[in-house]
Amino acid sequence: MATLTLADIPEFEFAPVEADPHAYIRELRAKAPLARGGIGMIVALRHHHLELVTSDVTRQIETETKLMQGISSGPIFDFIEAAMLFANGDIHQRRRQPVSRTFAFKLMDAMRPKAAELATSLVMERLGKGPVDFVNEIAAQIPARIIADILGIPQSDLPVFMKWIADTAEALGFIDPERRETIEKSLVEFNAYVESLLEERRRAPREDFITEYLATTAKDETLSEIEIRTQVLGLILAGSDTTRGSMAITLAHLLARPDQWSAFCADPDGLKKGVVDEGLRFDPIVSGVPRIAVKDVEIDGYTIPAGTPVAVSLLSALRDPDVYASPDTFDIRRTDHPRWHPVFGAGAHRCVGEALARAELEEALAAIARTAPKTTLVGDFPRLQSGAIRQITGMTVRFDA
Repeated sequence: MATLTLADIPEFEFAPVEADPHAYIRELRAKAPLARGGIGMIVALRHHHLELVTSDVTRQIETETKLMQGISSGPIFDFIEAAMLFANGDIHQRRRQPVSRTFAFKLMDAMRPKAAELATSLVMERLGKGPVDFVNEIAAQIPARIIADILGIPQSDLPVFMKWIADTAEALGFIDPERRETIEKSLVEFNAYVESLLEERRRAPREDFITEYLATTAKDETLSEIEIRTQVLGLILAGSDTTRGSMAITLAHLLARPDQWSAFCADPDGLKKGVVDEGLRFDPIVSGVPRIAVKDVEIDGYTIPAGTPVAVSLLSALRDPDVYASPDTFDIRRTDHPRWHPVFGAGAHRCVGEALARAELEEALAAIARTAPKTTLVGDFPRLQSGAIRQITGMTVRFDA
């Protein structure tokens, strides 16, 4: 059998905004295990391609996607260049270790009662009072308020803080040129805010994450000021944006299936983990994991040259029929989830905030099921826009007991 090259990989185009991305990706996957984009990115479409994330034949993408977009300096480039998410080897380990030590699993798991209490309070305030903007009034509030509490950020700063989070999330993927100026303005303001927090904690330490993080980095003395600030900013971003979208779209899928919503309301604590696992699988907010081939590598018969960007599509991998029975069926009692959910990444780059995200999602959704079992969707089913982090367009619900 002749070796296949990049030219043999079918090309894909980004599906129209109104199209069903899962149907489009299903068609791509039926044609070949890989697809080729116009910007030179290879998209890997099968579940077994997740092995590339931990393989030594690829590395985490660094500033390449920004350079592809003609961004080689400025606030966006500086943020990507200094973030642990876009670093490899010793640099990544040096940036990650102080965060991992401080952002301990037990500490984050202890946030469960706070998440449940906050969700219950927010829902009770709106119970029986008509349509509610779920994304902004509920889903965005819970992770933002909790991360603000962890970091010691005043609640009064949350409105502008949440705008910075939303704008900065766009810096992670391919950027709409018309949005670049707005994103960069928010990044400048966000950086200044985090820098002021760091300076204040150095002057007046508290018993909070930032104080402990600064103490850890001071002992190591390996991070620059820009790196310290960027990891805190990145942690705020990671702890807010993806959780907001995941919470909203998971609830939407539940409400669109009355039998599963009723089952969840009858046993919220027993089913909350399955609900979140399935929500994260069925419609992941993170669309894929971008990597770079560090050597020539053969993937399913295709030779991929060193230096080629390769993105493992989570939208495709998490609906791979070789792994999931009836993959296009939303099922909160599914038993074929892998032990480690792929949406949180793998290996050295597995999400440091996984425990916190799970705590917030599971406890908030369970609280809604307990407090407002007659919750209903109002208007159209919400849509997730394309992008590295898929943003939810909006979602309205009515809370009723």
